[in-house]
Amino acid sequence: MRLAEIKEVLKTMEAVNFQLPDGTFVPEHFHVTEIGEITKNFIDCGGTVRKETVVNFQLWDANDYDHRLKPQKLSHIIELSEKVLNIGDNEIEVEYQSDTIGKYDLDFNGKDFVLVVKKTACLAQDQCGVPNEKMKVSLKDLQEQSSCCAPNSSCC
Repeated sequence: MRLAEIKEVLKTMEAVNFQLPDGTFVPEHFHVTEIGEITKNFIDCGGTVRKETVVNFQLWDANDYDHRLKPQKLSHIIELSEKVLNIGDNEIEVEYQSDTIGKYDLDFNGKDFVLVVKKTACLAQDQCGVPNEKMKVSLKDLQEQSSCCAPNSSCC
């Protein structure tokens, strides 16, 4: 989900909820403690220099159980971050504390924001030496091909 998309969705919401990948929800007394733009400059294992930029939201829950973040307040925080930090319309990455700081992609299911598990991947698979996954085929499923060495071909 991009920053422009969350701003549009917030206009229609009555409550802001974030659902975790396991189906549970971030406690409703959470705070958005940071919104920022993170740029990662790196080189992949194939030698290609790359740059990725995301808008980062950090969610945090404390012991102030009466706190509720309203959609209008989150919209205001986003607008302020755009103005002060000149944040662009990039994909949103959400940080949330579990066993360690988890990083998630963000989606929307029509009612709630959904934290989506991020996965690592090789960006240069054609150059890093990892073999492509071979197609698994059962010998019984192979069709008999006609050739001079096929059974009953009289070649031997």
